[in-house]
Amino acid sequence: MIGEIELSDDLTMPQLDEQHFRSIDRERLRPPALSAHPPRILILYGSLRARSFSRLSAEEAGRILTRLGAEVRFFHPSGLPLVDDGVDASHPKVRELRDLVVWSEGMVWSSPERHGAMTGLMKTQIDWIPLSEGAVRPTQGKTLAVMQVSGGSQSFNAVNQMRLLGRWMRMLTIPNQSSVAKAFLEFDEAGRMKPSAYYDRIVDVMEELVKFTLLTRDSADYLVDRYSERRESAAQLSARVNQSGL
Repeated sequence: MIGEIELSDDLTMPQLDEQHFRSIDRERLRPPALSAHPPRILILYGSLRARSFSRLSAEEAGRILTRLGAEVRFFHPSGLPLVDDGVDASHPKVRELRDLVVWSEGMVWSSPERHGAMTGLMKTQIDWIPLSEGAVRPTQGKTLAVMQVSGGSQSFNAVNQMRLLGRWMRMLTIPNQSSVAKAFLEFDEAGRMKPSAYYDRIVDVMEELVKFTLLTRDSADYLVDRYSERRESAAQLSARVNQSGL
């Protein structure tokens, strides 16, 4: 029939490296023992203003996550240097950030939208997180929720950018997201978010993040185990993902 394609009986694939090609192991998708500790969630925010709505939104997210049984830590980016500005990973703030990333099982990124994009401070934090640090892949397989605040009408530029970065960092970015329009109207004088559909969406996003983290954390290593990377040596892999001089 026109449009139908039938595979031949010949399923030999000379392109494959049979030593590293494996069938899907369903048992590894269902680990026999599930971790009992609270989900470990790291929160990053993208503004140092005294009344930073991305931080206030992040704090509301942290409260919700705590109520949902998660262990929450914040990275406070004040003092974090620019990437390539004459400092290296031994800088105390860089080391603090990277240690928190390794500790975490999931993350929340909360940024203002500035000039139609995430802030430079948000991007700087992400840029300091390596794709690979020795034999450790700090972000691979971790869950991610993205949030943004806007001074004007609702927009999704920042969350869309952060989704791209989450994919690049090989994170499991959850489907839901939060975008708060006219954020200056959504918080009271004490910095707490008023009841609204925007607040309800943050609750939705945090619920989803905790569920996805619990669902995937014990099998994350297997979920992101890749044929192409099994074929590479550790030295080749490190050289590819940590290309110095770029």
